[in-house]
Amino acid sequence: MRRDHWKRRNDALDPATDYVEIYANVVGHEFPWDMNQALGFALFRTYAVPGIGRLLDETGQFTQQPQKRYDDTALLLEPPTRLGFEDPEAKAAIRRINQMHRAYDIPNDEFRYVLSTFVVVPKRWLDDFGKRPLTANEIEASVQYYRTLGRHMNIKDIPETYVGFEDLMDSYEAEHFAFDEGGRRVADSTLALMVDFQPRVARPVMGIFSRALMDPPLRRAFRYDDPPAAVVAISRGALKARGVLLRAFPARRDPKLIEDLPQIRSYPDGYDIERLGTFPVPGVAGCPVSHMRDDSEQPA
Repeated sequence: MRRDHWKRRNDALDPATDYVEIYANVVGHEFPWDMNQALGFALFRTYAVPGIGRLLDETGQFTQQPQKRYDDTALLLEPPTRLGFEDPEAKAAIRRINQMHRAYDIPNDEFRYVLSTFVVVPKRWLDDFGKRPLTANEIEASVQYYRTLGRHMNIKDIPETYVGFEDLMDSYEAEHFAFDEGGRRVADSTLALMVDFQPRVARPVMGIFSRALMDPPLRRAFRYDDPPAAVVAISRGALKARGVLLRAFPARRDPKLIEDLPQIRSYPDGYDIERLGTFPVPGVAGCPVSHMRDDSEQPA
């Protein structure tokens, strides 16, 4: 296969109608490692919003069972990409996501913000570190994919364009990023898990490497120390060099699926998608369990 096979394939499709296929090609074939890292960083950013980080800390899942929480999130988000939104498994995954969210009183503006990170952070990551940036078709497909996911989650006032998502993310972070002890605990636990994923020889430097990839506002929100400028330059330079090197590799024939990742460790014997994720935690603020309902298959 030619090195630019997936770029040419995606640019031959219509992002207005083929957005699932285009996005699946981006995630599974063209940029599997980069997208996994970028989407992980997207979620990590959300912990710097006190309302989000504090709630995640109160559930205890991110600090007491970070591996399971990581696995469940990845496994629940993957079926719509792999199978499309109308597939029964994808519908079950979205239904399970909605059941978890409706156990808590989460405002629409937080949902919109989290959705924006899934669109904006991967594009910026690939601009900085990918073997190439996303094409206009791929950016539009990402927008349409997450607009569709947002509708299935009954999120209101979703931006219609990439610029709209970008403005939403940047303005929301400028207004809401702030230190919260719960958010810091969730961030620390997540970073410790990311370090544990690495080969033993690399673990001592992974903490500072991860902080070197964070932008200053994100580090300030968690009260992380700024790494030395040389460390930032070396860390970012290493990822840029990796992207350049990948330009010489042939296109990936088979998709890299979530189940293929060595980081997914919680279910060696398989899993039931209806049992993934967290369940209501008694005593956690904003937990209106009696108000839970299931209308996930009725996109707004």
